[in-house]
Amino acid sequence: QLSFLKAGLVYSNHITTVSPNYAKEIQQAELGFGLQGLLTARNDNLTGILNGIDTDEWNPASDKFMRQAYSIHDLSGKAANKALLQYRMRLKVDSDVPLLGVVSRFTHQKGLDLLLEIAPQLVELPVQIVMLGSGDAAMQQAALDLSLSHPNKIGVHIGFSEALSHLIEAGADMFVMPSRFEPCGLNQLYSQRYGTPPIVHATGGLADSVVDCTEATLKDGSASGFAYNGMTADNLFATIQRAVKLYHKQSQWQALQKNCMAKNFSWEVSAEAYRAVYLKVLGKPDVSPP
Repeated sequence: QLSFLKAGLVYSNHITTVSPNYAKEIQQAELGFGLQGLLTARNDNLTGILNGIDTDEWNPASDKFMRQAYSIHDLSGKAANKALLQYRMRLKVDSDVPLLGVVSRFTHQKGLDLLLEIAPQLVELPVQIVMLGSGDAAMQQAALDLSLSHPNKIGVHIGFSEALSHLIEAGADMFVMPSRFEPCGLNQLYSQRYGTPPIVHATGGLADSVVDCTEATLKDGSASGFAYNGMTADNLFATIQRAVKLYHKQSQWQALQKNCMAKNFSWEVSAEAYRAVYLKVLGKPDVSPP
């Protein structure tokens, strides 16, 4: 009946987790796993700080795994990476068909069962789908079966490939991340840096880092992807439909891509937030370093 994790939460000076929204979620029964009461009691000393990414390794202007570099100022090179991705995944090379990318563990948590369920409907929109990952054997087999029954439309690579993960971020038009829960998530951050708007379930760090694209958020420049509430296949399908509709409006889609690429998810931002926490714990004023 002893929990070292609980002891750590009780006696620590301060508690941090990897996104502000997840800090709220773990104070509820669904994601608190029995510790929600304690975490709620320690609310004044609980802070969620979104993870950062390595902006040198994940940089579309210099990524060694890409066919052609591109930037927020010139997105033209993205098309060459899409063509290469389609070719490598044995899909029809077609610049007009939206290409959905997935890099994930094949698990219930990641929500890929819902994506696999609606995949036959998605390819009729039409879209193409590429998936990279491994995990649950039944999910892996279901993905492979879909690739066989929908040749030239669905490509699946079971396992991990760093090169392919980078190429998917660069070559896909949208990145699908329908996680049931996600403390932070990194791929939605990579995707935005690569001008590949993410489609996410609004949970944890996904809700903190992806601003749903609406007429208003696109106009004010904050839109950076597509988010939905309610973990159902219908909601996921409707959100992908919404993204596909905007994809065919070139000027609006490019504006969304540039919004994504303008976001700053570097570790410098996260480090400043951690610095503020450390200074609070030490009881020192927040004076910026020289």
